[in-house]
Amino acid sequence: MGVQDVLTALQVPGVRMVAACDLYDGRLAEAKSRWGADLYTTRNYKEILARKDVDAVIIATSDHWHQQISVEAMRAGKHVYCEKPMVHSVMEGPAVIKAQQETGKVFLVGSQGVSSLGNEKAKELLKDGAIGELNYAEGFWARHSPVGAWQYPIPADASPQNVDWEAYIRNTTKRPFDATRFFRWRNYLDYGTGMSGDLFVHLFSSLHFITDSVGPNRIYAAGGLRYWLDGREVPDVLLGTFDYPKTGVHPSFNLSLRCNFIDGTSGTTYLKLVGSLGSMDVTWDTVTLKRNKTMESNDPFYIEQMRRAGTPVSDRKRILGPEEMTFAAEKGYKGGPYDHFVNFFAAIRTNGKVAEDATFGYRAAAPALLCNDSYRQEAPVFWDPENMKVVKK
Repeated sequence: MGVQDVLTALQVPGVRMVAACDLYDGRLAEAKSRWGADLYTTRNYKEILARKDVDAVIIATSDHWHQQISVEAMRAGKHVYCEKPMVHSVMEGPAVIKAQQETGKVFLVGSQGVSSLGNEKAKELLKDGAIGELNYAEGFWARHSPVGAWQYPIPADASPQNVDWEAYIRNTTKRPFDATRFFRWRNYLDYGTGMSGDLFVHLFSSLHFITDSVGPNRIYAAGGLRYWLDGREVPDVLLGTFDYPKTGVHPSFNLSLRCNFIDGTSGTTYLKLVGSLGSMDVTWDTVTLKRNKTMESNDPFYIEQMRRAGTPVSDRKRILGPEEMTFAAEKGYKGGPYDHFVNFFAAIRTNGKVAEDATFGYRAAAPALLCNDSYRQEAPVFWDPENMKVVKK
């Protein structure tokens, strides 16, 4: 992901790459090959933070290093683009928020869909009442490939000589060198956050942007390891349900998220919002709006509900809009990831705001991370989204 982030960032005018850090020498050699032999490379991220010619850093490490490097980078005077999830555990979020507030540095979390045209259009449509009052949302992600299921390739030359394993595990469980744990880190709890931290967090980010929500107050997850029996510690099927309380900007509603690494035939990620007048399917590039069909009824409850919605039932025929329409980005649109980096660098240059700062990023990460807690505890977890604290019941 770090390579993809850099490739996207360098498309933004006026951006130059001067240094790269990685714990595997092979990636550092690849960076020089890709971006020039004069590129400064190191295994020690602190050397990057000490450089005067570095204005901003991209943190695309495994999840267990996000918090520490983010905080150190901001306190070293660097602006930060940190991959999602913002933190590895719920306990780490406040330190990142505090560092951003105290340093005033730009900090953007890399859930790139937040800056996409699809999210922006969905937010506009919801605000304009296109689907009426929101009452339910759902998200879905399906994959069926080794790389998609995190069986990333392990270089043939991987060894303690060209991988700084000791640096990698410095802030977690000590164990002998294990190339599988290093290169397929998403499968292990010491370094990754499973399906929820990798994928659910994208859906939370988009949903919270579209609805202006600060998050759910009840979280329940179930699932299991069904197919990829390769020694991983996280499930390959995960289901999450979430209660969102009523706030000043949205009604109470429910969210259902599903992810599996077994079925590759059911499409990829989408977010569906269901309201009293219709629904919309949201991707980063499109929004498909579906309106409820008109029904004839003399039921008093239905008549009263239509009256409250501003469309009283009468015998007179009406002009009806289309039941389904799709809004799509123009040809040539560079996509949410590019827009996200434009937002990041513009905020640095103009002292402006970003779409997904530390507080927003934490509120998206927390319910995703608490899915893991619920899954392991086989019990619901309660969260105070306003004050960003776990609630003991």
